[in-house]
Amino acid sequence: MYPSSVEIKPLARADYDFWLTLWQSYLTFYETSLPMSTTDTTWRNLLNNDVATYGIGAWKNGTLVGFTHVVIHPTTWSSTACCYLQDLYVDESVRGQSIGRILIEAVYGFADEKGCNHVYWKTQESNANARQLYDKVASLTDMVQYRKNL
Repeated sequence: MYPSSVEIKPLARADYDFWLTLWQSYLTFYETSLPMSTTDTTWRNLLNNDVATYGIGAWKNGTLVGFTHVVIHPTTWSSTACCYLQDLYVDESVRGQSIGRILIEAVYGFADEKGCNHVYWKTQESNANARQLYDKVASLTDMVQYRKNL
């Protein structure tokens, strides 16, 4: 299913240092930072079977080169859950090698196994490189997001 040089598997406790490096790069890409307490909570939730948040990693030559975080949640528009692909990041050194696509396809398989009815995500309108991929693997909707921080 995947190129032999890429291994896809759930994130595990031993992956923390690799993940943290990529997580910080991901935050830098979005020109933001988070308190370490938030990062610690995110990591704990990814590993906690009682929380419907999951981490999937892409490994190349023994190094974590990409990840995605997904949240499974109920929806009022279906009797089955849906899957929110909240975060997706691929290290700059391996971009253009289909790893983003591979991770998205892994999420599709994971969501299907969990009985989800769809996978959705959002990105910045200006994220042209990612959107080129997204246009190939999913349908752009006409929904507009509003937000009020509390």
